[in-house]
Amino acid sequence: MSRSLVSIMDGNTYLLSNDRGDISAAAGPQTGLYSFDTRHLNQWHLSLNGERLNTLAVDDLNHFETRFFLVPGAATHYVDATVSVIRHRWVGASFNEELTLFNHGMSPAPITVRMDISSDFADTVELRQGSSGPRKGRTCVRVEDGCLRLTYERESFVRETIVSSSEPALVDERGMTFEAAIGPHGSWQTTLHVETVLRGARGRDVRANLAAHRGRQRPEMRQEHDEWLKSAPSLRAESPSLTATYQRSLTDLGALRYSSWTYPERLPMAGMPWYMTMIARDALITCLQAISFTPQLSVPTLRLCAAGHGTVSDDFREEEPGKVFYEVRYGESGAFEDLPQAADFSAADTTPLFVVLLDEYERWTGDQSLVRELEYETRKALDWIDQYADLTGRGYVSYQRRNQRTGRLNQGWKNTPDAISYRDGRLPGYPLATCELQGYAYDAKLRGARLARLVWGDPAYADRLEREAAELKDRFNRDFWIADRGYYAVAVEADGAQVDALTSNIGHLLWSGIATEDKAAQVVEHLMSDQMYTGWGIRTLATDNHRYNPIGIHTGMVWPFDNALTAYGLRRYGYDQEAARVAEGLLAAASRLDGRLPGAFAGYACDQTKYPVTEPGMGSPQALSAAAPLMLLRTLLGLEPCEGRLTVQPAVPEKIGLVELLDVPGPWGRLDAAAARGRLPASVRPEHQAALQILPR
Repeated sequence: MSRSLVSIMDGNTYLLSNDRGDISAAAGPQTGLYSFDTRHLNQWHLSLNGERLNTLAVDDLNHFETRFFLVPGAATHYVDATVSVIRHRWVGASFNEELTLFNHGMSPAPITVRMDISSDFADTVELRQGSSGPRKGRTCVRVEDGCLRLTYERESFVRETIVSSSEPALVDERGMTFEAAIGPHGSWQTTLHVETVLRGARGRDVRANLAAHRGRQRPEMRQEHDEWLKSAPSLRAESPSLTATYQRSLTDLGALRYSSWTYPERLPMAGMPWYMTMIARDALITCLQAISFTPQLSVPTLRLCAAGHGTVSDDFREEEPGKVFYEVRYGESGAFEDLPQAADFSAADTTPLFVVLLDEYERWTGDQSLVRELEYETRKALDWIDQYADLTGRGYVSYQRRNQRTGRLNQGWKNTPDAISYRDGRLPGYPLATCELQGYAYDAKLRGARLARLVWGDPAYADRLEREAAELKDRFNRDFWIADRGYYAVAVEADGAQVDALTSNIGHLLWSGIATEDKAAQVVEHLMSDQMYTGWGIRTLATDNHRYNPIGIHTGMVWPFDNALTAYGLRRYGYDQEAARVAEGLLAAASRLDGRLPGAFAGYACDQTKYPVTEPGMGSPQALSAAAPLMLLRTLLGLEPCEGRLTVQPAVPEKIGLVELLDVPGPWGRLDAAAARGRLPASVRPEHQAALQILPR
């Protein structure tokens, strides 16, 4: 998403406009007012006396509120402008825009104010796929009691947009017109109110029971966000850009939360503009990256993943018993099964990641009650790995789409059609077992064993899981290792053929721990080579592979979360300097992007560009990328929970300098962790001695 687009959001309701505040096809095809996967406004265009407005400045007040400072006419007229406009807008239970016109002249100014308004009620999934066409339902536009009411109806699926104003307006089916007579040095103001309504089978708004849709006011919303920020550890650092990135990450993670129809606690959404809903993979990895800072985010994520696990075998949704869903959608395509997104299970990694997060949550909080609560679902998830995911009988988690019409070819995190290929560009066959999936399964079995022994009181089950994990590790290191290349295959086909592209997936093998020590050195050498490492981060695909494209989503771009997991894995295997290089590069990239990392950026080497090259189609903010700097901080400080204590093993680059993380939450209460120019802290507070352990580098 281009920076020229301006966003405000509150939960699942959000608005995207150009930098003049307008919504239209000309302003950008993704601009609009959205709520729960439906676009409620596709035109919101302001003009004065028939002239469009031009931007002086945009003031981003917070995630749900912004102001535009505008003047009419061409840019050459700015210096002579006698009229200016402020568009102050905010979104919460509804969307509001306060228009204020100023007459800076010495004579009266009669001004015709026009707001063109329309809605196409497009489904966000269809917009994302570029397949949005004529609606299958009926759209009705009415003028009632000074309001403009736009309604879309398809059987029991009803969506409405109701626009009203505080000042009298001439309302027609295409918008509202105001005749403002402004005296010398005077002003005129009106507030436009836009209500989005999602009617269900009984005719009432399906969001009626959600606290976020009960008319919260801006002061309350600001207070909620301030409390979110205060709940996280405080960062003190010599690097101002690191501090700014940290604050931006926490702010974006706080903003990217919403309440689903079925679950009241606020869940992490994947991100702007097309993924403002629960994408289980993104939510689970986001929580894993942020666990040291905001462990409370994991609780609703785990509960919803457990509640939404598969119970039957369904080819259309690719559902299986014990499998954790991929995404949940609320739009028309899901409601009528035009697409399977209402409850889509086409992901092979969400299920083991669910187990990994549950164990990590217990390690960081000591909350065994949640582990007991979710025991049944966790066992079912572990069963799925062996009973349903092994499509070839070779003992590996594999995938092959069952929904031949709309299913995804690739079902790992690299899920574009060309994401997995041979070095020479050939595409593999299916079923396909990608390497990182085996690492996740290995980690899930070990963590499941820990929970079984510690919480569930089932040592026999724990022994079995540990034995299976060891066997998987041995088998994997035999079948995936390409000896003459010195790295792991990105995947193996059903017949055992090694898909030999060099990809960033191998970094996840260090994070999960499935790589053996004797092979790690060669893996690290490849990851940090010029073919993979750009200076900003590690590419998804090496430059000497046939499908390499620096702006290919999974064939050359740099993904911050991918790099954050790899950096953690590098430290896990003792490669502190390499981990620091990856962290330093990503944090440097963030500093050139106002502290906000996009979902991905181009794989150009840093000596080719002064700043990371972003793509208009790559959304921002994204939860995965917002959480990545948090995991990098954890990695640099070497933060690990260990039997109720917090261990710290800093390895901070000299360029970053002093880093202090205060009030890290855990079973120990709140503890501080610090690293002074890469060295150990000089002293530890006496009250922290029992719970804080400083490890030598």
